Amino acid sequence: MGRSHPLDNSVHSALTGPHTHFARRRGNALRYPSDVSPFMALPDSPDDADWADIAALAGPGRGVLLTGLTVEPPDGWEIVTRGAVLQLVDDGIAAAPDEEAVPLTQADVPEMLALAERTKPGPFLPRTIEMGTYLGIRHDGRLVAMAGERLRPPGWTEVSGVCTDADWRGQGLGTRLVLAVAAGIRKRGETPFLHVVASNTNAVRLYESLGFRLHRASTLVLTRPPAEVPISPGSTPRPTVRDGRRSSTG
Repeated sequence: MGRSHPLDNSVHSALTGPHTHFARRRGNALRYPSDVSPFMALPDSPDDADWADIAALAGPGRGVLLTGLTVEPPDGWEIVTRGAVLQLVDDGIAAAPDEEAVPLTQADVPEMLALAERTKPGPFLPRTIEMGTYLGIRHDGRLVAMAGERLRPPGWTEVSGVCTDADWRGQGLGTRLVLAVAAGIRKRGETPFLHVVASNTNAVRLYESLGFRLHRASTLVLTRPPAEVPISPGSTPRPTVRDGRRSSTG
């Protein structure tokens, strides 16, 4: 039986949908390139071979970052971190363009990386900007706030990377950018959604006040496989596929 909603396994939905051009695949296991996003994905009911494949995709000694998965990792896998996250969806937000919000480009990536490093909005890597549109607000030429698009399950786009420099907080810049990014998502006929750490009650209240509503609670898990990952009897090693090309390495 297929899953009931594309957001229930949103990373998998994105990598088998609009973001398929990013997908690194080994069997049924998927991941983004390591300089785009750290997220990986498994099917809804992974078997031993799927877990072995995602361990190979991660590489020796590397962690596997999963969200939305409702099953526990196999015996022997270490849980490095586990956290509760909430998935909120557009339920009538006042999305609107913002005249101060400017599209950010590859030329802006060094400033975006620096802003993300200072403010810690979540993973932002050298090629994260390729996942979707990013908008920023500048003052005196300096990038002081940004927000953009991350996961894209069919029909949906995640608002992410929302951050404001400490010197400019309390002025509503992040809210304005969320609404501007959401306006662009709606303009192409998709629905905005976002993830927020469940313990960040202030952010939850803010997003709910903007018109987002809870879709589901989920878990973000960073897990690390054992040095030797067993494969079910009869299974054979599967090649990694990058951009439609096979590779002998994970």
